[in-house]
Amino acid sequence: MNTFGLVQIGLILLYTTTMSSLNCNHLPLQQRKVIENSLQLLDKMGKKFPQQCLREKMSFRFPEQVLKPKQKETVKMAIEEIFQHIFYIFSKNLTLAAWDGAALEQFQNGLYHQIEQLEACVTKKQTQYFWSKEVNRLKLKKYFQRIDCFLKDKQHNLCSWEISRAEMRRCLQLIDKVVRKLYN
Repeated sequence: MNTFGLVQIGLILLYTTTMSSLNCNHLPLQQRKVIENSLQLLDKMGKKFPQQCLREKMSFRFPEQVLKPKQKETVKMAIEEIFQHIFYIFSKNLTLAAWDGAALEQFQNGLYHQIEQLEACVTKKQTQYFWSKEVNRLKLKKYFQRIDCFLKDKQHNLCSWEISRAEMRRCLQLIDKVVRKLYN
């Protein structure tokens, strides 16, 4: 390969690296926008919380300590994990939810895009180092398993989806609070 070709390849790699780092530098702002948009879409997906579902309220006990580490990378990984779980929950058995399909699709797309962005900004080495103990990951997994089991136990009925939607709203609000505190 000639020198000119190597220079072109080098410039392309430099440009790609610069662009991806710029996106990662703007990650906190992107996260806040995605969370704000997601909260609006959760509201738009359904109507007010149905009165008949009030007696079925459930406490899933979000493990808030997973969002309290002092290292930003650990928080990014926890947020990525949370977004993946939310995406999974909102990608199945939604027939009884009776939600606005367009808002649901936008909600899913926003989460998916943010998951990809977070994956691009957190390197494998960092992931292995910070999550080596797996304690936080297991806490998150148990939390979302409780929600998933609740949905299954209630056969994905309207109330179970509305309660889950309210819980995801609370979860996203906690993430927003942490992102604002961490990056201000």
